[in-house]
Amino acid sequence: MTREQYELEQRLLQIELLKLQKLGAPPGQSASGVSGQDRPLRSCGGSVTLAGASLDSHPINPILGHTGLVTTHRPQLARAAAAAPPRTLIQILQETAHRFPDASALDDGRTSLSYAELLLEVKAYGRDLHQAGIGAGDKVGVRIPSGTNELYVAILAILHVGAAYVPVDADDPDERARLVFAEAGVAGILRADEIITSPDRMRPFQAPREATPADDAWVIFTSGSTGTPKGVAVTHRSAAAFVDAEARMFLSAEPLNTSDRVLAGLSVAFDASCEEMWLAWRNGACLVPAPRSLVRTGMDLGPWLITNGITVVSTVPTLAGLWPAESLEAVRLLIFGGEACPAELAARLAVDDRELWNTYGPTEATVVACAARMDGKGPVRIGLPLDGWDLAVVDPAGIPVAEGVIGELIIGGVGLAKYLDPSKDAEKYAPMDTLGWERAYRSGDLVRFESEGLIFVGRADEQVKLGGRRIELGEIDAALQSLPGIHGAAAAVQTTAAGNQILVGYLVPAPNTAPDLSAARGLLSARLPAALVLMLTTVDSLPVKTSGKVDRNALPWPIAAVPTGVPGPGLEMDLDDRSRWIVEQWAAVLGAAPEGLDADFFAHGGGSLAAARLVSALRVLPDDHRRGRLRPPAARGTRGTGAPVRPGRRQRGSRRDRTRGEADRPEVPNLPAPGRDPVAAAGVHAVANLPDGLEQHRCHRRRSPRSPDRVLVVGTGLLGCVR
Repeated sequence: MTREQYELEQRLLQIELLKLQKLGAPPGQSASGVSGQDRPLRSCGGSVTLAGASLDSHPINPILGHTGLVTTHRPQLARAAAAAPPRTLIQILQETAHRFPDASALDDGRTSLSYAELLLEVKAYGRDLHQAGIGAGDKVGVRIPSGTNELYVAILAILHVGAAYVPVDADDPDERARLVFAEAGVAGILRADEIITSPDRMRPFQAPREATPADDAWVIFTSGSTGTPKGVAVTHRSAAAFVDAEARMFLSAEPLNTSDRVLAGLSVAFDASCEEMWLAWRNGACLVPAPRSLVRTGMDLGPWLITNGITVVSTVPTLAGLWPAESLEAVRLLIFGGEACPAELAARLAVDDRELWNTYGPTEATVVACAARMDGKGPVRIGLPLDGWDLAVVDPAGIPVAEGVIGELIIGGVGLAKYLDPSKDAEKYAPMDTLGWERAYRSGDLVRFESEGLIFVGRADEQVKLGGRRIELGEIDAALQSLPGIHGAAAAVQTTAAGNQILVGYLVPAPNTAPDLSAARGLLSARLPAALVLMLTTVDSLPVKTSGKVDRNALPWPIAAVPTGVPGPGLEMDLDDRSRWIVEQWAAVLGAAPEGLDADFFAHGGGSLAAARLVSALRVLPDDHRRGRLRPPAARGTRGTGAPVRPGRRQRGSRRDRTRGEADRPEVPNLPAPGRDPVAAAGVHAVANLPDGLEQHRCHRRRSPRSPDRVLVVGTGLLGCVR
């Protein structure tokens, strides 16, 4: 057994051990429920045993149970005691404004606001919220277009009055907005120049007060495994501790200051956007919003960074990999997060006059839990905890593992958030008796514990099973991204017309390069087991979600042909019936036709199961086809012409449903002319489709008492006003 095979087997063993938690008994008990006092748990070099018994015969469950006699262990990486003193985000902004009143705080390219001016705008918007009946303790939906000062002023105004903001990307479908706002129970919705509330709210807000550290600052919704988004609420205490911890960590020798300009390019519906905002406002720098349409184009954002003098960028590696290196020349702090960072990208962007950081953290632990500075050498780490966070890497018994061993990452400390769903919160933040924690977040992520800094391995609960083998797509991504001349890459398991599953690697080549895919397969075969050899294809860019992460479901499939990177005769030539039949069956099993008749089936994503399917298909070739007398009938996955069908992915909704934007929304009648009573004017009906059980109501609009450009909307159908 080679070293690589041994490490893979050890990794799979660790994954299997973590799965046992679903089957076993609480710590301190055997699987049969009998007290385990006489058979204590012990960790042996990362493996877990019951004294006098094998693990296979006595599975255990450290997560669901917290009864019995359990030995408390110290987490390997404990920094909770180093948390900054409690305060609110608004107190942070006020302190910065007091220190740098004339420094630029927000600049969307149309209007630049100093810190003093920003505070005035925030307070004025806060008065409008109070007049609309919104205040401390409320949750407020935000759906304002990106790239504008108004979006960030609105968010700060919500925080200023002690409410929590619930963001939905302005480009997301209306159905998503209605679901999120309903789940959160928002008291109002902010849109461009509008404040939408229900008419039954008492106005003005009766008990105005400032935010406290215990108040929720934001509620971010993450994707749920059941398809229902999960709302995660973060308090001012946790958020401010995160902001202060990062201020201590980044650029300690030459801290961020009033000369820095921070890119605001992430959707506010993604929690990493909070990092962008407060990197600026904690340090007196200027936040510079970029339109989402510009960010999504990838390459086009590069020149924009130069034009706008951006010196600080927090983004996902996928986007940064698409930017020309020269566009980042002025950037002195570059932060990656949200997905695995390729070592090649780190080596390319780590330069002497720039700090390059890799960060890790789920939404449930307040944006970032740990970070590592990268120098382009050695393994890419997710690093050590921020001040205020505790990290433990545990085995299936919940016991911290030894150096170099893989386990599940458990998070504790000041950054713990909470789910809006009490049952979900109780499950994911249950006590961790083996660590002595009353609340602990089970990340579901596998990491290797190394005291120098943690190394991310993959997910414990999202492995892909291919050909009976469990694989981690993140591991495959890393191998693809390490290929020379590749700026971005992602793997996905695709299903062919014949029902066969194959592993496909999508590569984004560096500008003006044409990768040799045959050579790339050779490099991959030296790093990956034979069962994980991929079909490779090139794409211009990788589709991304609102969060900036790669959207594997949107990767193109099927592909027209399997590019080999080696010149061949191609298949445009006339083929006899037998050859055409073979090509059709190949395409049905592998999802794409070969470029030539001498193509290697196994080098193009074919495995043993796929080969069995192909052989089985070829054996049913009718005798007449064997003799070349007749054309083969249209086989499954082929057209009558013999050309491979390109079946699309099963649609989850119409294209209109998935991409509906402002152009698809109903027009709103003009407001009454000045001098007329706006409240007495004819109402505006919300015509968006409403969920079952909700009525469609009339909404009235009136101009803001402070600004003629802002409209207060008072209606009887809050969710119905989501347009």
